[in-house]
Amino acid sequence: MHPSEGIRSTKSKLLEGKRIVLGITGSIAAVECFELSRELIRHGAEVQAVISPEALKLVTPDAIHFATGNEIISELDGRTQHIDLLGDYDDHADLLLISPCTANTISKMALGIDDTAVTTMATVAIGGNIPVLVAPAMHASMMKHPAVIKNMESLREMGVEFIGPRMEEKKAKVASVEEIVAATIRRLGPMDLSGRRVLVIGGASEEPIDDVRFITNRSTGETAVHLALAAWLRGADVELWIGRVSYPIPSFIKSRSFQRVDDLLKMSGDMIEDIVIVPAALSDYAPSISNGKISSDLDYLSIDLLTVPKVLPKLRGGSQFLIGFKAESNVSEEELIDRARRRMKDYKLDLMVANDVNHVATGRTTAFLLRANGTYDKYEGNKERLANIILDMVS
Repeated sequence: MHPSEGIRSTKSKLLEGKRIVLGITGSIAAVECFELSRELIRHGAEVQAVISPEALKLVTPDAIHFATGNEIISELDGRTQHIDLLGDYDDHADLLLISPCTANTISKMALGIDDTAVTTMATVAIGGNIPVLVAPAMHASMMKHPAVIKNMESLREMGVEFIGPRMEEKKAKVASVEEIVAATIRRLGPMDLSGRRVLVIGGASEEPIDDVRFITNRSTGETAVHLALAAWLRGADVELWIGRVSYPIPSFIKSRSFQRVDDLLKMSGDMIEDIVIVPAALSDYAPSISNGKISSDLDYLSIDLLTVPKVLPKLRGGSQFLIGFKAESNVSEEELIDRARRRMKDYKLDLMVANDVNHVATGRTTAFLLRANGTYDKYEGNKERLANIILDMVS
């Protein structure tokens, strides 16, 4: 068994059974192909590397063979590897991913020029309507060349999708491995939320006491991030509005920050989404703000708290599917469900997710999913799977 089999599907099975042809061209970013190959395999994919002559000056065949578990293809011969992998047969590969892709290769692809194994693979894939993803990498000035811009637009019209690049240090740097893998999973996924606009509001609000201190809660924002990522991977146009958060947000997820509940209420005027999911932990009370910093030498301090408007009712403005979350502490399951049902009715929610915070741990939770028709399901497990179960109920 090749060592690459030891890491297969260790992160997820989202690419299990998928064959990916990885085209590697002559950018210094070719050195990222090893980690990219391994990450694709960790999600279950079978990876076949195809490499251009210029890329061979930067990475070695043996290293790529080790990373993918398959011998590389650098030249086409009587085995007609381009037809075998991407031809009009039932067992063709599922996707052609070219990363990194130079300006030279982009322009050749747009014009149907086949002078390397990579460009020939591209011609066959595009002609056969096989998904093609391209992660460009070049200097910024090359990216701005009118011909390159025109050729990229031409490829988009052919159905080719581009990932990135990141504009840094006067370079159009190849997208991160994380983003490329996520884009691959998205393209080969069910896309059952394609065309849907999803807004996720998460994290904790912060209500200032003075210029230094604020009232908040223990929310990490993890559930919100999982929901936003899961919706994006399923094809949705996603925006994440996030308060204080300690869980990492993928760089490719569009996000906006808020601090106070009042900030969030002002932002809600811009909302045009089809699905709105609100796992945010928002303050019920806010202090009267003191100017400057309250002295730390005081022996006693009294803070007056005022109620703040509830956000969920303000979000009910049309036909969107509205999902709320209800957190309680040290209550019975019956009481938790009863309180969640009352809140669901008061706020006219389509779905309510209720949990006891004492049954929540990092990555895991116990929750009740209440439908508008009065039925509910109990869930115990990781938050990533919970996010997809919630989306299953609206897709």
